[in-house]
Amino acid sequence: MHAAQTRLSALQAEAARLRGEEALLEQQIGATRRTLTTSRNVLGDDLRMLYKQGDVNALAVVLGAQSLDDAVTSLDQLSSVADESRQIVDVATQAQSRLRSLRGSLRQRIERVDAALADGRQTADALAAAHAERTAFISSLRNRQRLKAAQIAALQSAAKRVEHKSEALQAAAPAAPSPQPISDTATAAPPPVPAAVGARTITVTSTGYSLSGRTATGLPVGWGVVAVDPSVIPLGTRLTIPGYGEGVAADTGGAVRGATIDLWFPTPGQAGAWGRRTVAITLH
Repeated sequence: MHAAQTRLSALQAEAARLRGEEALLEQQIGATRRTLTTSRNVLGDDLRMLYKQGDVNALAVVLGAQSLDDAVTSLDQLSSVADESRQIVDVATQAQSRLRSLRGSLRQRIERVDAALADGRQTADALAAAHAERTAFISSLRNRQRLKAAQIAALQSAAKRVEHKSEALQAAAPAAPSPQPISDTATAAPPPVPAAVGARTITVTSTGYSLSGRTATGLPVGWGVVAVDPSVIPLGTRLTIPGYGEGVAADTGGAVRGATIDLWFPTPGQAGAWGRRTVAITLH
């Protein structure tokens, strides 16, 4: 856009200079036209004067002269009067023709510069519009970035609250019970834990897993960390899981959808021993 504006300024200066040359040329053409008109008038007067003097020949001039110098001077004057006037007319006519040719060439240059100037203005306008559109787009991106930053900050704050709650639950919970192995004859779930006032119980499919690292909310994995579907069990909900103990909904997973949960275990053996079972959990 800067390059286009620079070119536009240069074209505007060129157009102004050419119009100045055109104005000067018009003045010269006017002066030449006046000179040509005057020269033609003088030539006409000279020709009329010679015509009124009658048939003036060289012999009559010589015989009527007082001396040879007078005769030569008279002959020169008679022959040069009309010639000089004709030369002036010829020079003025040639100058007028040359100036007209220059005016045509100058007009063509002005038209080319005007066309380039119009194109430059159109280009500059298009670039200015594109610049405004890009600026608005960048501004919208910045607004989105600020909104995302606010959302991330809110999620981090929520994750910290869940982490603190999980740590408090883990600190208050007794030692982790040994998971109950699954046998061919024992498939019934253990007796349910009595529900507290205001709690609700739902039946879910649970799966054991054992992975290191952090959860989807940024919490470190540990005993009591439960992966849930937030649309069924909100993150941060405290859970009582028969056969597992207390837990907190602090993780999500691509395979955790609907009434399903994943329970964390310290070792793959314990996770495998839990396997996949249906349990009635209590939400507090």
